[in-house]
Amino acid sequence: MEQSIKMVLMKQTLAHQQQLMASQRNQVQRLQALALMCRVYVGSISFELKEDTIRQAFLPFGPIKSINMSWDPITQKHKGFAFVEYDIPEAAQLSLEQMNGVMLGGRNIKVVGRPSNMPQAQSVIDEITEEAKLYNRIYVASIHPDLTEEDIKSVFEAFGPIKYCKLQQGSAPHRHKGYGFIEYDTKQASNEAISSMNLFDLGGQYLRVGRAITPPNALHSKTPAPATSHMPTAAAVAAAAATAKIQAMDAVATNAAGVLSKLGAPGLLPTPAGGIIPPPGIAIPQQIRAPVPILPGLPTMMGAGQQPGAVAQAQEAIRRAQEAAQAKQQEELQKKLMEEAEPITLQAQENMSIKGQSARHLVMQKLMRKVESRVVILRNMVGPEDVDETLQEEIQDECGKYGQVEKVVIYNEKQSDDEASEVIVKIFVLFSKMQEAEYARDALNGRFFAGRMVRAELYDQALFDHNDFSG
Repeated sequence: MEQSIKMVLMKQTLAHQQQLMASQRNQVQRLQALALMCRVYVGSISFELKEDTIRQAFLPFGPIKSINMSWDPITQKHKGFAFVEYDIPEAAQLSLEQMNGVMLGGRNIKVVGRPSNMPQAQSVIDEITEEAKLYNRIYVASIHPDLTEEDIKSVFEAFGPIKYCKLQQGSAPHRHKGYGFIEYDTKQASNEAISSMNLFDLGGQYLRVGRAITPPNALHSKTPAPATSHMPTAAAVAAAAATAKIQAMDAVATNAAGVLSKLGAPGLLPTPAGGIIPPPGIAIPQQIRAPVPILPGLPTMMGAGQQPGAVAQAQEAIRRAQEAAQAKQQEELQKKLMEEAEPITLQAQENMSIKGQSARHLVMQKLMRKVESRVVILRNMVGPEDVDETLQEEIQDECGKYGQVEKVVIYNEKQSDDEASEVIVKIFVLFSKMQEAEYARDALNGRFFAGRMVRAELYDQALFDHNDFSG
């Protein structure tokens, strides 16, 4: 019976640990999805603009964590696009809604959210946004530093009763970070506040108001700490004993039924004196061949002949070993999850850390690294008058000789805003592998098509993923 109780306890502990690991995996995925929601991609940036101009244009929507502009080491200029990462997802969503197509430095910039090549995070993001719809919360940014929560509440309560109004506090006392959240009793009140107060001049600053896309305290949730079990030790032992008893009774009943069915045939076994059939014996193993690992949350039981002091010392040593093993297990789990998923910070994606004596070698390696792209751009292949319904199919058939073609995009680019301006046709071909794209580039570059010499080269993968064909 004691061995059965131990086995039940082990199964319960394993099931609890699996639930804990699944919960932590979901929590890490949720945090990574929130980090992804904080980013926006800004394309079609004039080469004359610097990072300060981008920061100044996007700062009214909320505090910016980082701006990463990809630089070309040959031209010493940026490549015409940047990644802006905010502290909160609402700021990124508001900038996406209000900055896309805005004229900046003589060009209409393009602002988009998550790249199309990250479908694994979409389900988690949809779950977060659906959860946010349960609350009538709005996001308010670009708040004057001298205004208080009471000032903001007095202005916004004209649209309906307010449950709470909270401004995000800064590091300095009695100073906020310029943004906050307001929750109304009704959805109608929140919608009216957004439509009426967005771009409202309050204290010399234009407010930026939008709907909250995350539930309350979404960014403040922590990864659950390792826990053994919420069930007391005595209760766990009692539950395991009851389960083992039921399992033993089931086994006895099953074996008895089998023996009785055999005894029903005459002459098989002699009947003992008195006509009493003894119950079948149950073989309980006295020892387990392989040592059973001690798992977190497994209660320890005192054996016969053990001294209380020695047992207490042994239990303390086991507890410390359990905590160390648990911490190491959680660390390995989170490390594995972080390696499999997208890096959370843009700096981790874009920058290369250079230390030690190999710094010069790493710098040269960074400058000379191969451009990893599966996209080939074909220039000067056709004119606007040559674009018809069959062109895309012809290009796909031709490029299919060099690999598997996943997508063909024909883009007509006007050189200016004038109606009579020249139109250049760019053709983008997305292959399934980078080697296929390189093979197609080498084969098509310099070839003649309908009297035109085609110029083929690899196109920036990030630009293509964000549907930016201006490069």
